[in-house]
Amino acid sequence: MNQKNEIGVKLLKELDKMQVYSQELNKLTEIFKDIEESKSKLVEGLIQETAYLRGELFDMKKILDETGMIKINPSNKAMQKTLPIANEYRRTVNIYALNVKVLNSILMKNTIEGEDPFDEWMKGMKQDDN
Repeated sequence: MNQKNEIGVKLLKELDKMQVYSQELNKLTEIFKDIEESKSKLVEGLIQETAYLRGELFDMKKILDETGMIKINPSNKAMQKTLPIANEYRRTVNIYALNVKVLNSILMKNTIEGEDPFDEWMKGMKQDDN
């Protein structure tokens, strides 16, 4: 492959990653569009970082699709080696999942929940005490 083709392939990969980033950023921005301004400012950076991680995961996944997560010795199947990208992928997935969990908890605190049966029971207990 000549240098021009290598640059073209690299640009396509970057565009794909950027498209995934943009889609994730747009999705998260849409989800958080109705939260109060102070919370919006608080999560702005986390939303951007989460979208970035999603793009990185997309890129790593393409590589893993080609290489797999482990290298197996062809003459001795019991000898295996985890590829560094597999470890990085697992670590990045965990960070991404944690970010989504944090964003979701902020979003859930923003919603006004109605009373559930436990809340009604607690009110009844308080009234019984008086």
